[in-house]
Amino acid sequence: MDFGKLPSVDQVDFTLAPEPPQNTSLWQGLPPRQAAPVLYLGATGYNMKPWVGRWYPAGTKDKEHLLHYGRQFNTIEHNTTHYRIPDAATVMRWREEVPADFRYCPKIPQTISHARDLGLSGRDIGLFCTAIRGLEERLGCCFLQLPPQFDVTRLPALARFLEVFPADIPLAVEVRHESFFVPSVAAEDYFRLLQASGRATVITDVAGRRDVCHLRLTSGTVLIRFVGNGLHASDYTRIQDWAGRLQDWYAAGLRETYFFCHEPDNLLAPDLAAYAAGVFGQGLAGVGLRGPEALPTPPQQGSLF
Repeated sequence: MDFGKLPSVDQVDFTLAPEPPQNTSLWQGLPPRQAAPVLYLGATGYNMKPWVGRWYPAGTKDKEHLLHYGRQFNTIEHNTTHYRIPDAATVMRWREEVPADFRYCPKIPQTISHARDLGLSGRDIGLFCTAIRGLEERLGCCFLQLPPQFDVTRLPALARFLEVFPADIPLAVEVRHESFFVPSVAAEDYFRLLQASGRATVITDVAGRRDVCHLRLTSGTVLIRFVGNGLHASDYTRIQDWAGRLQDWYAAGLRETYFFCHEPDNLLAPDLAAYAAGVFGQGLAGVGLRGPEALPTPPQQGSLF
């Protein structure tokens, strides 16, 4: 992900912001949890040949990548749907190739998210929702990634979209324009709109745009897009900081987190996710989670000479 990337992060202050006071009222308004809280941990793609032999078994074929991804992770930031609406056969294959605890988080197609009216004048919202319902219990939370130029003046369009988008399909919204992260009536209206409609926020922890790491919650679900920097030392300390914040949120009533590990070209995402699983597992007592485990290195045959 290029958004918010910097050539060097040595001087970046990655300290998480103070807890927004509005989160307190959110916790007070949520009904009691009916199930144990859970944290889903994933990456942003599974077609990764460099993972073969370390995260996928040696000899894994391209067509088997999803199968082995599902054994290592229990969610995915599914960007494929951003570029095309899948057919029923494809959705059925996605559903059947992953374990029962796996949850897909499909990105809303760009023909919707990047349209001036957010797709309300076309057929793609209905087509997408019909297709994605085929994931059945393996559907996690869809997310709407609005373009960088989408600012607070376009909030009425988002309100109309949320009225049309089916309430029974979980949805999180990501905004990037700076106007959403400076104190204003319109910015507050945005978060209130999400909370009133039961939609989640997307929090992006990235070096070059610390404002989008806003920590404002609007439902019992949150999507966190954690952008690492090639396993820079700060990647690890940031994960530790997130463990503390998530511990507070789960204690307050958070139900589920989708935590996506981004690393350059996705190559080191499993390494970061494995570290996160270890840290989160120690700090989040009672929260269900699983993360990747590197496969044993095959023994090297010694030389006779």
